[in-house]
Amino acid sequence: MYALLRFIAGENKFLERGFFMAKGKSVTVFYCQNCGYESAKWLGQCPGCREWNTFVEETVSKAGLKGNGGQSGRLTDRAEPCVLADVTIQKEDKLLTGIAELDRVLGGGIVQGSLTLVGGDPGIGKSTLLLQVCRQISQAGHRVLYISGEESQVQIKMRADRIGRFSENMLLLCETGLDAIAETIRQKKPEVVVIDSIQTMYSDTVSAAPGSVSQVREATAMLLQLAKGLLVSVFIVGHVTKEGTVAGPRVLEHMVDTVLYFEGDRHASYRILRGVKNRFGSTNEIGVFEMKEQGLTEVQNPSEYMLNGRPENASGSVVSCSMEGTRPLLIEIQALVCHSNFGIPRRQTTGTDFNRVNLLMAVLEKRSGIQLSGCDAYVNITGGMKIVEPAIDLGIVLALLSSFRNQALDSKLIAFGEVGLSGEVRAVSMAKQRVAEAEKLGFEVCILPYVCVGEDRKKGKIKLVGVKNLQDVIDYLF
Repeated sequence: MYALLRFIAGENKFLERGFFMAKGKSVTVFYCQNCGYESAKWLGQCPGCREWNTFVEETVSKAGLKGNGGQSGRLTDRAEPCVLADVTIQKEDKLLTGIAELDRVLGGGIVQGSLTLVGGDPGIGKSTLLLQVCRQISQAGHRVLYISGEESQVQIKMRADRIGRFSENMLLLCETGLDAIAETIRQKKPEVVVIDSIQTMYSDTVSAAPGSVSQVREATAMLLQLAKGLLVSVFIVGHVTKEGTVAGPRVLEHMVDTVLYFEGDRHASYRILRGVKNRFGSTNEIGVFEMKEQGLTEVQNPSEYMLNGRPENASGSVVSCSMEGTRPLLIEIQALVCHSNFGIPRRQTTGTDFNRVNLLMAVLEKRSGIQLSGCDAYVNITGGMKIVEPAIDLGIVLALLSSFRNQALDSKLIAFGEVGLSGEVRAVSMAKQRVAEAEKLGFEVCILPYVCVGEDRKKGKIKLVGVKNLQDVIDYLF
């Protein structure tokens, strides 16, 4: 009995000395793909983020675990707290990329020492955009280092020849080892570094395949230290999963300063760059680009670009206005309503919330007496845009009514406003900017919430029609 107690008491010491593990061999660790939580065994639900079935198994060497623990151990220089009021802020000029749409999304330019993650579907144009950024910055006299782990120097040169001529400040490195990359950055001392892509980078201290959770986390942590320590602006290209999120642990997005996503159909000519996270500016701004043979070009007037090819005298088509940050964006909403041949009508949406459309149809049927319960309904936001702002509710309602009654609305008509469950049309933010954008593009009539009709806008060229509920809209148009 005494020997058994001694064995239990000394069990931890045996484990610490490695008696139950062969020296130098690898161990199995489970990581959560959503938050990066680490566990010694597989778990159905993550204790960190409470998500189900997110753990993946990876093999990590014992030496790698000790090395990571040493890096995250006790600090040699103890940090002392300071008085917040005594902290001084030095205003630093942001580095302009030469692409106005990208500068808008970044919050005015590139911040020194920032770490930016650029995600998007394969072939959407991530590498092309960053190569164009490198060209603009290098021509302005700044040293740029482009590191590729997916393509050879010849492949990058072929794409670069289509974009234009590059200066001598543009450096190219085809490497996947993090140690070699870090040494090159310290020697060359560039101002901007591009990593294409983070899933191809690997560290010798982690015995896992490139692209795994541990390798992606280790690579991002090392690049973060280089960016903050050397004051180098780093851009990271990240592949996305089938759900549309960046591959790897979700902690990757928490580590970086800015997260940008490329949206749009890869077979279409337009691209939308949206800021999801930005520590240096707004996260509501978007940049619109058009893919051409020479690369991505800026779209100066996205509203006019989105309305190109709009049908005339067609029922079910209405123009509405959505705000993307500080930029008003005019979009066309199309609806098709027809009687259903089945017991359960079919409803389908593209570019907007499915449940929101069902709610608006229920409000129409309850408050206005229009029978839509036996009709199929299809709603589409043209141009591939994804709009979830409630301000387009009134546009969706008018498109449904126009298609249901087979009555085309005026092509110079625009409508925006939030629709409540009681059928009221509620106010929306930045109504003046929306009206000004519609007036600039030649619209003559604007239907908007009554409370948004300001006295200073009643004398403008565009006619403002303020409505309080859906019945006012129906009485005015139908």
